[in-house]
Amino acid sequence: MRSIRKRWTICTISLLLIFYKTKEIARTEEHQETQLIGDGELCLSRSLVNSSDKIIRKAGSTIFQHSVQGWKINSSLVLEIRKNILRFLDAERDVSVVKSSFKPGDVIHYVLDRRRTLNISHNLHSLLPEVSPMKNRRFKTCAVVGNSGILLDSGCGKEIDSHNFVIRCNLAPVVEFAADVGTKSDFITMNPSVVQRAFGGFRNESDREKFVHRLSMLNDSVLWIPAFMVKGGEKHVEWVNALILKNKLQVRTAYPSLRLIHAVRGYWLTNKVPIKRPSTGLLMYTLATRFCDEIHLYGFWPFPKDLNGKAVKYHYYDDLKYRYFSNASPHRMPLEFKTLNVLHNRGALKLTTGKCMKQ
Repeated sequence: MRSIRKRWTICTISLLLIFYKTKEIARTEEHQETQLIGDGELCLSRSLVNSSDKIIRKAGSTIFQHSVQGWKINSSLVLEIRKNILRFLDAERDVSVVKSSFKPGDVIHYVLDRRRTLNISHNLHSLLPEVSPMKNRRFKTCAVVGNSGILLDSGCGKEIDSHNFVIRCNLAPVVEFAADVGTKSDFITMNPSVVQRAFGGFRNESDREKFVHRLSMLNDSVLWIPAFMVKGGEKHVEWVNALILKNKLQVRTAYPSLRLIHAVRGYWLTNKVPIKRPSTGLLMYTLATRFCDEIHLYGFWPFPKDLNGKAVKYHYYDDLKYRYFSNASPHRMPLEFKTLNVLHNRGALKLTTGKCMKQ
């Protein structure tokens, strides 16, 4: 009888310890995510003062209010951020490996899974650029277009297309949503998972034709494929490469350097923004600081509802669900958004989350 009681006591104590440890971890993460609120400082540069942004609470989440009216570019801050980022990476170089980086048959380790390796195929090597696709390129204004459903009914299409250089994420469809997202695409990312999710894994000819048609619309644009991140998408990358070569598509392929994602994460961590793995949107903003004088963000909204309580789709073009605040997610999108909002309020970038003015 005593042994049974002893076991129950040990079990109860163990459960209590697990409970309190879990609560402590949750409090730690909550503290990290609220570093941008109240009297805390976002230490992206010494010229950034503490954030006193008003906040509202919708559906249990904390959302910064901000206004685009009266927004002005802070050119000195833009230059300072560019200078600071250059200490960690040079987007002109790190945006893509080049032909001289490898030769066919070389074996490399995946960036986020060093135990696994990838062989550089002849097709992949043939599509590597000779020089960086962003070498010596500079633009007055750039748009980085995320894929949040906040873009629907925004009427931002013409404004987005008016920018000198437009960056889009994950080969999102544009033609049927042109009024809200525009169609201009100068630089577009494509995670290997897109092949399965949007093009049926190329299971039949119609899926392949749909993909080829989508790429043919890009003309001379840069198609940025993160081929070296994790194992699992290598066959999709090879299929994509084969279709590009077979159909002689004019798209300019780029494959990010092996150091890029760690360099970007290092920059933000050093500036006290405790992200996990940077989202594609944050990666694109960080890269754009190198070659854009003025950066405008659209389609960035990592919350299930807008400021009026209306439901917002994760992607404007499908019904995919996403748990923004899940600890299992590789990204910390709400934290990234708050960071970008602070930069908006300081004039380092312009973050548009509502309707665009008619032009």
